[in-house]
Amino acid sequence: MSYPGQQHNSYGHHGSSGGGGGGYGPPSGPPPQQGGYGGGYDSSGYGSSGDYGPPSGPPPTGPRPDFGGSHSNGGSQYSSYGPPSGPPPGSHPGEYGHSVPTNQMHSYGPNDQLQYQLSDCSGKRKALCIGINYIGSKNALRGCINDAHAISAYLQDRHGYKKDDMVILTDDSRDPRSIPTKENILRAMQWLVSGAQTNDTLFLHYSGHGGQTRDLDGDEDDGFDETIYPVDFEQAGNIVDDQIHDIVVRPLMPGVRLTALFDSCHSGSILDLPYLYSTKGLLKEPNLAKDAGMGLMGAVTSYSRGDLMGVFNSLNSVYKKATTGGRANEITRRTKFSPADVIQLSGCKDDQTSADAVEGGTNTGAMSYSFIEVMSQNPNQSYISLLNNMRQVMARKYTQRPQLSCSHPLDMNLHFMI
Repeated sequence: MSYPGQQHNSYGHHGSSGGGGGGYGPPSGPPPQQGGYGGGYDSSGYGSSGDYGPPSGPPPTGPRPDFGGSHSNGGSQYSSYGPPSGPPPGSHPGEYGHSVPTNQMHSYGPNDQLQYQLSDCSGKRKALCIGINYIGSKNALRGCINDAHAISAYLQDRHGYKKDDMVILTDDSRDPRSIPTKENILRAMQWLVSGAQTNDTLFLHYSGHGGQTRDLDGDEDDGFDETIYPVDFEQAGNIVDDQIHDIVVRPLMPGVRLTALFDSCHSGSILDLPYLYSTKGLLKEPNLAKDAGMGLMGAVTSYSRGDLMGVFNSLNSVYKKATTGGRANEITRRTKFSPADVIQLSGCKDDQTSADAVEGGTNTGAMSYSFIEVMSQNPNQSYISLLNNMRQVMARKYTQRPQLSCSHPLDMNLHFMI
């Protein structure tokens, strides 16, 4: 898989401790000078690949770090990741209505001060795929690099994404700009959202280790922020959900679509989005649930009855209780609300671990695999059917339960578009 503006060979994956079994160690040095990234990706300021080595051990100890999940042995080339042989169980095209979203503005909240715009996904497409195997470390994974390439190939083959509008970061890369260091990940996230316009479509994929750290700004109900671990976390530290939200969600203008797929432990709220949905389509818990009182319960009850006006009226009560004077900027700050169209699919709840798996002889993350399998067999999915079908695929082998969260109230019967 080539990277934007570059031409070089593809490399094998499934690195493991000790370098056996066809695994790859860190690159011995920077590659020859190559062209820059497409799509305005700024490659200046990158250090040499010799600036750091692979992690020698687990992340720094702290409250509730967790690298759970089964790390399976075996390996194969990511190019062998083929389409599934049959449809996922419970896949019924047309079952959920699949009405197509319109790109009109929607208003709600106190005095209709909150507005958001859905995307019809007719504009430009950009994607960032990150896969980290932590090659040579005690906590090495085997499927994450495969996941990044598989998602990239799927987006190109099925949804019209162009190679020149993609950035792929993997820790087997020979190009120091394409290694998923903390600096490179943050810079690539900034590239992804830069210049995005209404009806543009962005896709962010991360497969690697995730964990938790103590929440410092009081926006987490459980007292812990969710984190992801770049390959150089021992030197540079982790990346917390608040920082990810500020980079990839907050700058987006109305009508920009961002779909984020996180295949990592404790990833349920990694984008800090305020609305969380279950497989039954029920509104589960905005981040302000602790301040909502009966307003939230009224929203849940109204949603289960199909009474969308009741949902909005109940949420109005939530926001009035949770803010001072009902000011829109205060609501935005406290709810992480966005006028854009942001959807997150995550591999598990905040308190669950995510599995490193083998499917069809290929190492992969369970979440990434189930997404590709379900969407390949039936691209005509609503949000609710996608979530249900992915859970059914994952339930064959795993206990983790994927989550769907959103930056705004979501009609789960709408057609899922990327």
